[in-house]
Amino acid sequence: MEDFDYSEDSSFNDSYDYNYEHSVCDKEAVRSFAGIFLPIIYALALVVGLAGNALVVVVYTSKVRLRTLTDVCILNLAISDLLLLFTLPFWAADAVHGWKLGPEACKLTSFLYSTNFSCGMLMLACISVDRYRAVVCNPTGRTGTGPRARRLWLLVCVLLWTVAGFLGLPELIFSTVKHSHHRMACTAVYPNNMARPAKAALELLEVFLRFLLPFLVMVVCYCCVGRVLSQAAGVRRDRKWRALRVLLAVVTVFLLTQLPYNVVKLCRAMDVIYILVTDCDVSKGLDHALQVTEGLALTHACINPVLYAFIGSSFRGHVLKAAKHLGQRLGRHPRHVNEEPAVEIALNTHNQTQSQSGSEDQDTSTFTI
Repeated sequence: MEDFDYSEDSSFNDSYDYNYEHSVCDKEAVRSFAGIFLPIIYALALVVGLAGNALVVVVYTSKVRLRTLTDVCILNLAISDLLLLFTLPFWAADAVHGWKLGPEACKLTSFLYSTNFSCGMLMLACISVDRYRAVVCNPTGRTGTGPRARRLWLLVCVLLWTVAGFLGLPELIFSTVKHSHHRMACTAVYPNNMARPAKAALELLEVFLRFLLPFLVMVVCYCCVGRVLSQAAGVRRDRKWRALRVLLAVVTVFLLTQLPYNVVKLCRAMDVIYILVTDCDVSKGLDHALQVTEGLALTHACINPVLYAFIGSSFRGHVLKAAKHLGQRLGRHPRHVNEEPAVEIALNTHNQTQSQSGSEDQDTSTFTI
């Protein structure tokens, strides 16, 4: 969790606005804004994100066969989003009343927030790579589901979670509870001899691994997928463009939700390195920008189920089947729903034969239109 720039002293551990011409920078307005804005944003994200991601986990862990690495990543993405969302009530309470749960809970909550935020971004990059491999690199349009493939999926997920955990280690090590402004706060406190380089290095590392790298991977992979998809034979033009619009939406949503937050983080890193902010009002404006953009970045955890699961006709089919079974148990008989045939992203474009997307035996991705 980002430690907002609330403090009025000259410590590197507490603020980036060390001394403004030997005057104290009063940030009571920043703390008051956080006490109102953050609980509202966190509550909305928790309710919406919890419903969508919980449904994804329930469906994928019930009777759905995980056919591709994309399916496995979507499941892990929903789990990481849920773990991230579960930390929000603690941060909302911290914004209003200060931290009341002690240093151990502070370390664990900070670690879970950072790790799962990173894991979500890495999973999105992995999904784009798997779709590129399935569409562009696989001449048959099919993916393996044998023991060897499943071991590879497990290895990939373990690797991504390990990298995310590595990014969360500084929070686990340095986060602690500190008295600040008549209340306790959960924040990262670094040794004085490494406060500035540690802050700057971690900010830059997070910008690169949480945003820049996943974004570049997504753009390259989805551009290649879109090019192949637009040239696919045996698919109507309107359905091709529907698929292309989905790919564009995935990249656009990621950019709109994550770019502002990472621009502010980059500004913070540059300020730590070069001490650029020397005005109290500018520092407070940077704090407000961080609060708003981090709230915007968290909305991606709510949008992920829509972009990566609900948009797939296979996933919708499993939800409808579950609803049908529930209706039968309750003594109701819902009408049969006719679904429009889906355009599978894993098209058999190399030999230009149309895949039977409705077949239960075909090992295609659930990332469909």
